[in-house]
Amino acid sequence: MAAAAAGVAAVDLTAKAWAETGLSAAGVELGPVDLRLGYNSGVAFSVGAEAPAWLVIAVTAAITAAVAVIAWRAARHGGRAQLAALALILGGAVANFADRAADGVVTDYLHTGWWPTFNLADTAIVTGALLFAVTAWRGDAAQKRSARADAAGSSPPTDASSPSGPRDV
Repeated sequence: MAAAAAGVAAVDLTAKAWAETGLSAAGVELGPVDLRLGYNSGVAFSVGAEAPAWLVIAVTAAITAAVAVIAWRAARHGGRAQLAALALILGGAVANFADRAADGVVTDYLHTGWWPTFNLADTAIVTGALLFAVTAWRGDAAQKRSARADAAGSSPPTDASSPSGPRDV
């Protein structure tokens, strides 16, 4: 999982470096998603853009550390899909934190025109969060089915048709 998270972070940080040095001010129109350089001093949807950079960096560091702890704990007993989801979230969080730590802003380069400009790390975080939610929901549903099956199969017989006959109390 750590290797996958590192891979996500490396790909995003490489793309950000390319965007800062190789992307023209006019951008590149590709269709539904264009390449356009932008910077975000806040977090998602520019929340906290007016906050001091040190505060935004500290909060994102704490969130990234919390995600790392959750991923580390889940690594022992999580399923493949859950671990993949956590690797996406952690890789995106690490990439955005590393980018922000350098100069107080996150480099964005993917632009739709109808959504705020974003980057691959943001995409990894959202995709990972959705995958994590789906796996948690499926896991809860499977646990409920298993609990119902266990309850149905382990209840003691209480009627006269039981092999031991009727019970006297």
